Amino acid sequence: MTTLINPTVSVVIPMYNVGKYIEQSIGSVLKQTYQDFEILCVDDGCSDDTLAKVAQFDDSRIQVIQQLNRGLSGARNTGIRAAKGKYIALLDADDFWSAKKLELHVAHLDSSPKVGVSYCPSLFVDEDGAPLGIGQFPALTGITTKQIFCRNPVGNGSAPVIRKAVFDAVAFQDGMRAWTQYFDEELRQSEDIEMWLRMALDTDFEFEGIAQPLTYYRVNASGLSSNLHKQFTSWQYAVDQNRIGHEAFFNQYASLAKAYQLRYLCRRAIQSRNSSQAIKLMHQALKTNWRILKEEPKRTLATWACTYLSTLPACIYNTIENAAMRGVSYIQKSH
Repeated sequence: MTTLINPTVSVVIPMYNVGKYIEQSIGSVLKQTYQDFEILCVDDGCSDDTLAKVAQFDDSRIQVIQQLNRGLSGARNTGIRAAKGKYIALLDADDFWSAKKLELHVAHLDSSPKVGVSYCPSLFVDEDGAPLGIGQFPALTGITTKQIFCRNPVGNGSAPVIRKAVFDAVAFQDGMRAWTQYFDEELRQSEDIEMWLRMALDTDFEFEGIAQPLTYYRVNASGLSSNLHKQFTSWQYAVDQNRIGHEAFFNQYASLAKAYQLRYLCRRAIQSRNSSQAIKLMHQALKTNWRILKEEPKRTLATWACTYLSTLPACIYNTIENAAMRGVSYIQKSH
């Protein structure tokens, strides 16, 4: 396979001790029906066998870029800066794609010049890559900035393929780092929603999805017990970073988005069986803005019910949860 001088798509894969998953991730890219791409694997300070497994692939389109650990945002930024493609596809190293992922997103972006972010539904898999029977099936068209802020239709960082021009439009320097940033490197969580919100607020590009679920999103059991307070603090920081110049927008929607975020964190608490924290978060969500009950009554009531049912014995609760939690909005991972 010869190296492509100007590939259409640059696939950016941040890597931090992902030896368990990286072969499946890279393999899913190499099996794409659309082959005009480069793969930028950013070694963010790996200390396991990740690099040895990457070295087993004999394909000149794969480039490994090494750096000291800077987190997911820093690794993505390094890959984006090195990208030669006009489209950038982000792929977290523990996720993988359907074979037609790039073909369909490239066709979508080629035919829709106003669309800057093309995304798709995602199917959830477990640690071993087995389907969980649930996924993210967001709204696909007519996406407003309010929807991006409150409901994050993109869903996760492995779902979108994005025009390089959109990243260029929102690039910044913060005075603390010598390099250009795209994703905010101050964030170790909520970096995705901060980026999508900034793209929506500061550019004229549109967000639009395609109907097929093309991303397989791995739900890591360890992620369910992460510090929910820290995650909320990161989300609040992401919001505050975008307030300047958009005060009217945030005055109108900030409390609603906060309520949705608290409801999401309540789900996380439920899944980690922290019933007392789940109850507290659910109460906070409804107190912050009751409109989540009006806008999404079934999902909000399901969360409320699971909050109190989570105090039941695990064998009973798990049966109920499997049915009620199928309306899950999104799950985030940290790096």
